[in-house]
Amino acid sequence: MIHRPKRVRRPGTDYQVRILGDHPRPLLDFYHWMMRLSWTQTLLSIAAAFVLANTVFALGFVATGGIAHSDGTFADAFFFSVQTMGTIGYGAMYPETRAANLMVAAESVIGLTLTALATGLVFAKFSRPTARVVFTKQAVIAPVNGVPTLMFRLGNERGNHIVDAKIHVILLRTEQLAEGGTFYRMLDLKLARHRSLSLSRSWSVQHSIDASSPLHGMSPELLEAQEAEVQILLVGLDDTSMQTIHASHRYFAEDIVWGARHADILSESESGDMTLDLRKFHDTVPSNPTAGFPYPA
Repeated sequence: MIHRPKRVRRPGTDYQVRILGDHPRPLLDFYHWMMRLSWTQTLLSIAAAFVLANTVFALGFVATGGIAHSDGTFADAFFFSVQTMGTIGYGAMYPETRAANLMVAAESVIGLTLTALATGLVFAKFSRPTARVVFTKQAVIAPVNGVPTLMFRLGNERGNHIVDAKIHVILLRTEQLAEGGTFYRMLDLKLARHRSLSLSRSWSVQHSIDASSPLHGMSPELLEAQEAEVQILLVGLDDTSMQTIHASHRYFAEDIVWGARHADILSESESGDMTLDLRKFHDTVPSNPTAGFPYPA
């Protein structure tokens, strides 16, 4: 049997996949890379590109000269470059030689290109549909009508509706092959309900652990040994933008609580109004054991 190191991750985080032997293509993947950056990183990258471009042209203006009313310092050249790239043109400094005019022409082309790229990137990030879906920090296994059931809860943090929401859940685990290798097997988990016509707030997803379930006969120790993961994908239509959005999550073996269920968050007042208490969204409470539970049976 081949022994291999377990995947290591910090508590509350996902593990990282390091790829060896790939062939990076920075120019082809640059747009995709920028789209994946956070807003803070994107704005800092745009600012850095702007400063770098002006620094390069400022050095060129210092080397060639030809800027009227400039004392020839780098500071004057840099601020003149900023005015040129920003198409400001106060008129206090202006090019007066052929070399300086050629530099201005080149900087105008570069400046327009950088502005167009930055504008397109910002617009693309603004217009990209995203979901704000929260999943409970832990999945639970508890009896439902006497049948052990894997459950987790998800909620829509926006005030909109996710129309025709579909959810797919798989179990990923490692298996040792008879030939001595390790195989990562993906198994579909059948859900009590895999579709919601309109997801506005909360949805409790359930998978019955019956004889046909890949989790049948499992225990916390066995799931841990198999490095099991429950992977989730939610896909739906944003009723505001009318575009497809998705959200994903995964639970590791240690994120599954056995013999517990999620606390109720929906209650009805005497007047008939419904109250959704999101403060208890992640809370779990011990389940009421029934015959054949705790699992495995």
